[in-house]
Amino acid sequence: MKNPRKILVFTENRSNLLFAMLVILAVLVIASKPLAHLLTEIWWFDSVGFASVFWTKLGWQVLIGLVTFITYGCLLLGNYRIAIHNTRQQSFRALGDGLRPTEGHRDLEILSERGIHAAAIGLTVIWAIMAAISTMAHWETILKFFNAPLIGETDPILHQDLSFYLFRLPLYEGFYAWLIFPVGIALVVTVVIYRLKGVLESDQRGRLQIQQPAKQHLSLLLCLLLMLVGWRFWLARYQLLYGGGGTVFGIGYADHFAKLLGYQVTSLLAVALGILCLLLIRRRNFGLELKGLGIVIVAVILLQGVYPWFVQQFLVAPNELTKEKEYLAHNIKFTQAAYRLNGIQQEKYQATAKLTRQSLQNNQPTIHNIRLWDYRPLLSTYRQLQEIRSYYKFSDVDIDRYTLNGDYQQVMLSAREMSHEQLPIEAQNWVNKRLKYTHGYGFVMSPVNQITADGLPEFYVKDIPPASTVDLPMQQTAIYYGEESHNYVFTGMTTDEFDYPVGATNASVRYQGKGGVAIGSFGRRLVYAYDLNSLQALISNYFAPTSRIHYHRQIRDRVSRIAPFLKFDHDPYLVVADGRLQWIIDAYTTSDHYPYSQPVSASKDADNILQKDSTRSLSDNNLNYIRNSVKIVVDAYDGSMRFFAVDPNDPVLATYRKIFPTLFEPVTAVPETIQQHFRYPQDLFKIQMQMYLNYHMSDPEVFYNREDQWQFPQQIYEDKAVLLEPYYVIMRLPGESKLEFLMIQPFTPANKENMISWVAARSNSDDYGKLLLYEFPKQSLVYGPRQIEARIDQEPEISQQFTLWNQSGSKVIRGDLLVIPIDQSLLYVEPIYLRAEQSELPELKRVIVAYDKSVVMEKTLDEALARIFGDKTVETTANPESTVKGTPQKVSNPQKAQLAKVALATYRKAQAAMRQGDWAEYGRQQQELEKTLQKLEQL
Repeated sequence: MKNPRKILVFTENRSNLLFAMLVILAVLVIASKPLAHLLTEIWWFDSVGFASVFWTKLGWQVLIGLVTFITYGCLLLGNYRIAIHNTRQQSFRALGDGLRPTEGHRDLEILSERGIHAAAIGLTVIWAIMAAISTMAHWETILKFFNAPLIGETDPILHQDLSFYLFRLPLYEGFYAWLIFPVGIALVVTVVIYRLKGVLESDQRGRLQIQQPAKQHLSLLLCLLLMLVGWRFWLARYQLLYGGGGTVFGIGYADHFAKLLGYQVTSLLAVALGILCLLLIRRRNFGLELKGLGIVIVAVILLQGVYPWFVQQFLVAPNELTKEKEYLAHNIKFTQAAYRLNGIQQEKYQATAKLTRQSLQNNQPTIHNIRLWDYRPLLSTYRQLQEIRSYYKFSDVDIDRYTLNGDYQQVMLSAREMSHEQLPIEAQNWVNKRLKYTHGYGFVMSPVNQITADGLPEFYVKDIPPASTVDLPMQQTAIYYGEESHNYVFTGMTTDEFDYPVGATNASVRYQGKGGVAIGSFGRRLVYAYDLNSLQALISNYFAPTSRIHYHRQIRDRVSRIAPFLKFDHDPYLVVADGRLQWIIDAYTTSDHYPYSQPVSASKDADNILQKDSTRSLSDNNLNYIRNSVKIVVDAYDGSMRFFAVDPNDPVLATYRKIFPTLFEPVTAVPETIQQHFRYPQDLFKIQMQMYLNYHMSDPEVFYNREDQWQFPQQIYEDKAVLLEPYYVIMRLPGESKLEFLMIQPFTPANKENMISWVAARSNSDDYGKLLLYEFPKQSLVYGPRQIEARIDQEPEISQQFTLWNQSGSKVIRGDLLVIPIDQSLLYVEPIYLRAEQSELPELKRVIVAYDKSVVMEKTLDEALARIFGDKTVETTANPESTVKGTPQKVSNPQKAQLAKVALATYRKAQAAMRQGDWAEYGRQQQELEKTLQKLEQL
């Protein structure tokens, strides 16, 4: 009879060989997809000119992954092997109990232990791989640690340079988390093995008894674990500087004199206990170690919990302002610095009612650039009038300024992009989506203040191909890269691309740009077909040696792949420069480790204006430091990207420039045609103004009492009360002689509706980035937007007109209420749109202007201003005259009085008809009233 042990060994060897082959095959299959994707990413980075960025990032990711895999594997497997070696004479109780000591049972026990070893190795490898993959994401933290510059400013409590908190502390915290987990797991696994093998047991008195080799092993692990815990308590001291929850964000009085001491003492106790474990390594029990652990736990409870609570309740709370005043000053100073609020220039603004027709004449550029078109109804209008075909889409309306026909003015524009989702279902095939409909075409542009007789925007640029009425060069207007370009496409094929519709036919084109990745060879097509899960990409006959694939075409996704460490503004905007369409994206460097600075997400004292679009992502990640340090320009035709470092004083950007020396270009390299379109970004301004609601108060006592807390004003949009968002204007600041492109945000006091101040952000190149605060006199009333809205609602003529429109199958849309500062006075302007209930084509029908005690509504802004300030012809003539056949003729007062009586009588008839519900008669009387008023206006 054959030896059963040899049979078992032979069977085991064959099984192991087959298992190994299956594992290798599975690994190859699983790894092939990521490897194919990695190869396509290498080609893409090389095609856009940022291969060095890719290899820097990948190299460090691989290094971190390997170090993690080796460290975790060695810690767990090493301790497992040591535990098995220390207990080699004992068997696992679950396997050995109940088995008689026969040779067959011994063979079964050996095989079972081998299975346990194999399972341990397999689980360790899987766990180490998962840990390695997860830690690869921390490459940025490590690189910033090694490339951190000194800032030259220290915190007032622990006296560390600010670069320690921004760049070094995150790595220390990460290293602790990286090491504590495998050490803890290794300790648990080791204890379980010793317990199962019977070398760790309790004696009759309940004391743990352990054999000497196992005791030494566990003592070393406990020592390492306690050292890590002590280090964690030591790092917690620094975390107090960006912790919150009390009156002060950052270290307060109780933190400084109680909690800080608690962390120091417990850190030393944990380290001392670790050393004690080494000194008692030869003892056969853990009696003293457990007593020491009890002392540490009690110390943590008393020194980190009870003692700080006692100090807070009995020393700080009764004298809070006195105790916390110094720390409040730190909080204010560092928060203002983190959001760059400390450089806001403060001015007085009288807000007097002294505007005249001459004042308006002197500020005509400001008047002519008052934005009557709100981006929301204008987007609907653009879509209805200029999308031309169902497959085109306007996704957003951008606001910018241009010098057109010699006039510096504010305009609104939108890109006409291709949207494959809007193609007919029957046309959504592979050829159309990948080869034919590859790009959008052109854009529309309209001034902010001009309307047609039908209440529609007056277009400067419209139609396909773009037709222009202004001197704006346009050589290349195809859009291959944009906000709606989510799909990959192929160019350079043997078939033409659709360019734009021409009557009953279509214009065709072949791509001539440098964008995309060459895909002419069969090998590349094979890799891309596998990566994209597209058999057509492999077997299609349309491919040629000149073929290129364009992917990562959505511009925010595109730039984030190059610089994932930056955060991006939610609103990329289109610019027409040098005859080409370019996208400008504002990018931010951020941190959540700036000491004493309150995070955006912790600002809960006022209505949050940030809850819109991706600004929410900026406020939700606990950031407490932000700079708009980078401007990115993306060409809409070839997708080329340029990253400009526009804030050389930002230490975070300086670190990234060391890490990626070829990524960022200096601000001096920005073309003039691009730089003149840089604007102060809206997301940054919102965050700064959100923090400024409280942090404009620099005096700690005023801040503590919230004596001068502000809030964002409210307005009526459509039928809802919403927060007034910041808006762009072209105007002259008080004391300045040049027009500027500004962003404005008004403020009202907390729980009040009168306006108290406004802040302007400058965008002109010489003063770009400067913020100015204009405060109104606190002893006088300045109407806020919500109060102006109430006055509008109380005006009988206006409210009656709104009621009539809303009851006649239409819907009134009240646009943004704009506060326009002019010559130490304020002008309020609100456009009124009318939209049929079954239509998506809003029309601008009226303009409301409020000034001082006057609130009027007219068809145009000029008419509304003339009604308040008088017609310019009448005002500039000493004796008002009209000319008939070239002969001056004075207008008699009786003639004016008669027309006024007729107008009043007609108005009363209209009111009577409205009360009776006779809307037809009401309409006729309104028409008669309009004719009479026109005659009166002519006089």
